[in-house]
Amino acid sequence: MPEDKTSGQKAADNFSAMFQKFGEAMSEIFNDPELKQKAKELGDSAAASAKTLGKRFQDKEVKEKFREVGKAAEDFGKSVSDYFSEGSTKKESEKKE
Repeated sequence: MPEDKTSGQKAADNFSAMFQKFGEAMSEIFNDPELKQKAKELGDSAAASAKTLGKRFQDKEVKEKFREVGKAAEDFGKSVSDYFSEGSTKKESEKKE
């Protein structure tokens, strides 16, 4: 594979890495090696499809859909962060009472 990848190929590689990182994080949260393996398999599958994914990432419609996915992922991350922040704040206020 040439060193100067197209933006579509880079996006496909990032897509694969995202699934691997997500699976690793979830497996650590739930302490589940099987979940980690499944996430690795999903990431590997996405990497194996990088050529096809790279071409699809060039499509305007696909780019827009991934922006929507990115926004949903951002919202999810914020809500999880807020949940745990509120939970720790609540626990601290309960300790003071």
